[in-house]
Amino acid sequence: MLTWLKIGVGALAGASIAFTSGYFVGRSAGKQSVLSSLQSDRITILKDGKEIDEKVLGADDTGLCDLLGGCVVPDSTGH
Repeated sequence: MLTWLKIGVGALAGASIAFTSGYFVGRSAGKQSVLSSLQSDRITILKDGKEIDEKVLGADDTGLCDLLGGCVVPDSTGH
């Protein structure tokens, strides 16, 4: 009986070690995938931001109004 108990405990310990190592390997791979995706998205956002800055810096008053979605012309009181 003691032999079967030792075998059972050994099998349980082996299964838990295998499960735990598999869990951490999978978690690490998932983290790397997310980090890679975020890094490429960030580069795209920075490129888009630079494009917008160049458009804004090169725009005149009317062009700025167009970029902002239109401007309200103030009345004679300045409001």
